[in-house]
Amino acid sequence: MGAIKVHEFTTVDGVVDVPMWTADYGFPDDLSATIGALTGSAKGILLGRRTFEMFAPAWSTRTVEQDPGAPFFNDTTKYVVSSTLADAEAVWRNSTAVGGYDPDRLRALKDDVGDLYVSGSATLVRALLADGLVDELRLLVHPIVVGHGARLFEDPAATHALELVGNEAFSTGVLNLTYAPAAE
Repeated sequence: MGAIKVHEFTTVDGVVDVPMWTADYGFPDDLSATIGALTGSAKGILLGRRTFEMFAPAWSTRTVEQDPGAPFFNDTTKYVVSSTLADAEAVWRNSTAVGGYDPDRLRALKDDVGDLYVSGSATLVRALLADGLVDELRLLVHPIVVGHGARLFEDPAATHALELVGNEAFSTGVLNLTYAPAAE
């Protein structure tokens, strides 16, 4: 049985939209090691269509010399949740479209594949949280307020009880907050 582990770059005010502001904080060794540990256990990558379409051109031509994360993103099977994408493999190798969002299908996928890594994909993550499918939510909170952009938690009526299971501060001031579903 696998787990769905989500990683989001976010600001103090909760913005996750196209996180170009992360460039100001770099990717130091402590952050790199944490992301490496998170991706190291993943057997697949689960992405929403928009994030997949943003990641594909950014990662598909990268080499390990350019970025140590390139082999993970290029060699690991990517499962794209989309009702409109027909041929994910044509966009980025080792990719497959799994159809529109269906919580039962995604439960079966994590059971069949093992640990699934999710990065970005805020719309998908909101649905996964609502259906209790997120086993680990890792928020990398950058010490900046941008005031605008998509937020992971946009619905004021949505409630998600979480338990803090880990935290650390990186050398850049970025906080790594790790949550699991709260025990009932």
